[in-house]
Amino acid sequence: MNKLAFIDQKLDDLKKQGVYRKLPINTKACANIIEFNGKEIVNLSANNYLGLATHPLVLKAAHDAIDKYGAGAGSVRTIVGNQDLLEELEAILAKFKNEEAVTVFQSGLNCNIGVIQALTDKGDLIISDELNHASIIDGVKLSKADKAVFKHSDMSDLRKILEEKRNSYQQVLIITDGVFSMDGDLANLPEIVKLAEEFNVLTYVDDAHGSGVLGKNGRGTVDHFHLHGRVDIIVGTLSKAVGAIGGYVCSKQNVKEWLLHRARPLLFSTALP
Repeated sequence: MNKLAFIDQKLDDLKKQGVYRKLPINTKACANIIEFNGKEIVNLSANNYLGLATHPLVLKAAHDAIDKYGAGAGSVRTIVGNQDLLEELEAILAKFKNEEAVTVFQSGLNCNIGVIQALTDKGDLIISDELNHASIIDGVKLSKADKAVFKHSDMSDLRKILEEKRNSYQQVLIITDGVFSMDGDLANLPEIVKLAEEFNVLTYVDDAHGSGVLGKNGRGTVDHFHLHGRVDIIVGTLSKAVGAIGGYVCSKQNVKEWLLHRARPLLFSTALP
């Protein structure tokens, strides 16, 4: 008896729907020209927006760091994996983003999985844009808070939810992408922030695709809209415009300290190398 036969059925369903895939293979660095399934093609599909993944200075710095620190951190940050490079990176990112504190995670996905769960609990409410990234959706599912979804960038719908539900909850968290990854449109952050301030709720912006692209010198969507100091949580990634790997969370210092105690990816997964 094949106990995994149900997986074969699910795979057959994918094939019938025309959505079954095999992983394509790239045999060169992620640059403007790649070798894809044996053919050289122009690369218009990567998130390496600024080409930093192959920049000579970046490559040299990576080689130098490997020579000094090795290829991996070998531990979670709360034991012996918190190398001084991570502390230095957090300080640089905080200054660049014009924020009080930054916490570096292993990926942008880990940021959303860890932070949303750490910040919310029973008796709280999360309000999320319907087109938010999958990692936000998963982070929301893992939270013990109640959930509500507003129509994509529909401020009237967001206001309606706030009017109906705000007074029934201790903390309310509005979550939105800064730049939506599938459509490329920008969140209406000015109006979201106004509503958050009117109803005294928290704001959370995943700026994975805005950081390095929008705002002064690439400071992101919050900078683009001149909203520094008015957004409570900003998530960024090092795997898009920066061209490397990792994620980070901009916040107040007390939030950073809380994440170091309660964000599960930091506590139970090896630190960024």
